[in-house]
Amino acid sequence: MAAADLQELEATLGYTFRDRNLLVRALTHRSFAFGAKSDDPTSLDNEQLEFLGDSILGFLISESLVLLHRDWPEGRLSKLKAHVVSAAHLHRVAQKLGIGSFLQLGRSEEMSGGRHKKMLLANAVEAIIAALHIDGGLETARKFVIENVLGNDIDTPIEDPAPNYKSALQERAQAVKLPQPHYVIVEESGPGHAKTFLVEARIGTAYKRQGIGPSKKSAAQDAARAILEEMDSTAEPPVGIGSLSELSESLDKHQT
Repeated sequence: MAAADLQELEATLGYTFRDRNLLVRALTHRSFAFGAKSDDPTSLDNEQLEFLGDSILGFLISESLVLLHRDWPEGRLSKLKAHVVSAAHLHRVAQKLGIGSFLQLGRSEEMSGGRHKKMLLANAVEAIIAALHIDGGLETARKFVIENVLGNDIDTPIEDPAPNYKSALQERAQAVKLPQPHYVIVEESGPGHAKTFLVEARIGTAYKRQGIGPSKKSAAQDAARAILEEMDSTAEPPVGIGSLSELSESLDKHQT
């Protein structure tokens, strides 16, 4: 990798490496390393650094969230941590930093769009965190995580991730001894680049609501939200809920 490219990335990361081979390794996918010579530094891929970076990131995010939200219960902290360290979030971090253009990829990975793949980019961010830690110490890694993964302003409260209505509905159904929710795609419309999905959520014969969204997942979440709202507004469960639940479970088993 050209020295000029490494200097450009170092400027973006806000850190100059003493051992640039660490940065090169953090950017090297195994598809590239497989074809390199054994005495070449690029023969080492970033998987070990990714392993270490994952642990360092988890610790630093936990530390930061505890300091930011001292009155939050463990469950809420865990949910937010899961969001911040998720591949989806790290993918956005990588895109913002332009990491994809610096990756060393094998030909097959290059041809299949590896520079834009979510997991590949998320893994590279974790590997870079490990490289920063090894080369500059924990404080260097902490600075990067705070500025780029948590955000530029550590004092700015971080928003909770979007609520997971499907999980909440599943837990609610289990708590009140109802059948588990079942989701059916009712309609799919629109062009390929802008589809709209209509999904129906059912809990036995007691609850049935529809949701709409740009993906099957979001439509199912919307339908689950609608049932939760109905359950919250109903003081008593529907009449005969026990027998209806048993009948529904029996029918579901028969159909499967």
